[in-house]
Amino acid sequence: MALKLRLARHGAKKRPYYRIVAADSRAPRDGRFIDIVGRYNPMLPKDSEDRVQLDVEKCKEWLSKGAQPTERVARFLGAAGLWEWKAGNNPQKGKPGQKAVEREEERKEKAEARAAAEAEAKEAAAEAKKAAEAAAKEATEAAPAEEAPAEEAKSEE
Repeated sequence: MALKLRLARHGAKKRPYYRIVAADSRAPRDGRFIDIVGRYNPMLPKDSEDRVQLDVEKCKEWLSKGAQPTERVARFLGAAGLWEWKAGNNPQKGKPGQKAVEREEERKEKAEARAAAEAEAKEAAAEAKKAAEAAAKEATEAAPAEEAPAEEAKSEE
């Protein structure tokens, strides 16, 4: 049986209140516990004395029996001088997971494909515009040439 010193949540919805308990690690968070060794009220200001209340003798007793505190309880015990708490260092914590990296690559590929399609569409539109201008120019050049003989025919009459 692995003993833990951990938090058990109580209180109302959005108004948490925790008991610091000694419990079997396999028991549910808010379920069966062996002993209450303190209280923690996160709703109080950080400088309040009533925010964390520990029964020092019970904590020492459970630690001597081999109970391992969780990260949060270890902080409380460290502040009380009962446990040497060291801040954990997890350099991988901020990095995205494999699926997130894959999704980002897919987004980049889609964006590149979209940009390429837009560029092709712009080129096609520019070519169509040039072709339309060229056709209009040819039509304007051909129209006066056809009108000129008609004008000459009128002048002859």
